[in-house]
Amino acid sequence: ATLSSSFEHCHVEREGHLLIITLNRPEVLNALHLPAHQELSRVFDLYAEDAGLRVAIVTATGDRAFCVGTDLKSLAVTGGYDYPRGGFAGITTRFDLWKPVIAAINGLCLGGGVEILAACDLAVAAEHTEFGLPEPLVGLAALGGGALQRLPRQLPMKFANELVLTGKRISTQDALRMGLINEIAPTGQALEKARAMAQQLLACAPLALEASKQVMQMSLAMPNLDDAMQAQYPAAKRMLRSQDAIEGPLAFSQKRTPQWTGS
Repeated sequence: ATLSSSFEHCHVEREGHLLIITLNRPEVLNALHLPAHQELSRVFDLYAEDAGLRVAIVTATGDRAFCVGTDLKSLAVTGGYDYPRGGFAGITTRFDLWKPVIAAINGLCLGGGVEILAACDLAVAAEHTEFGLPEPLVGLAALGGGALQRLPRQLPMKFANELVLTGKRISTQDALRMGLINEIAPTGQALEKARAMAQQLLACAPLALEASKQVMQMSLAMPNLDDAMQAQYPAAKRMLRSQDAIEGPLAFSQKRTPQWTGS
């Protein structure tokens, strides 16, 4: 597959250095089944491999729902299944993607929807969105896509517990207060706000973003701060050896906008 192929369960659009991935199963509130996970995993593979793409946005069709998790009807038919390499939505177990991914949450974000959100680096949500991990209310835990591992690392523990242990839905205002998202957008404008955020990232050198994300993510695994600061990070080495590391200071001294090549 290439990024110009048409995908059945998502839309993929390239806007310069930006990739917009739109979950497209509105008839089931963008719940995902195995073919959708496989397709999205291919899309994220292509994003990772394409040097011309520097930032991705994940959003969904319609204003009703971003993603309500697993398509249970489909699961009932197929039985349990193994996720593709990238995990739920092709992103939740992808631990080698150093390019940034922004979530543009355009409606209901439940279960697996929260897992996708937690796996993204930044998030904008429409003001009418509700978030929740309802799994315990039906006798299950949110084991599928890393929410139980990511949320206590990303949020204060009491907020993670509130979201995970009550099964309740929270508002966009509460999601912002907890630190689950970065910004609130008016209904229907989550993608526009995410695009504006993407432009801020695209003004930065792409290898600098990759190095920054890699250092933050990899250092989380090191409890000792001294070790974390002395560790070697491959993306940081690559950045320091890059043409862009010469171009940045040069452009600054010449009072012009830097022209990043990502090399």
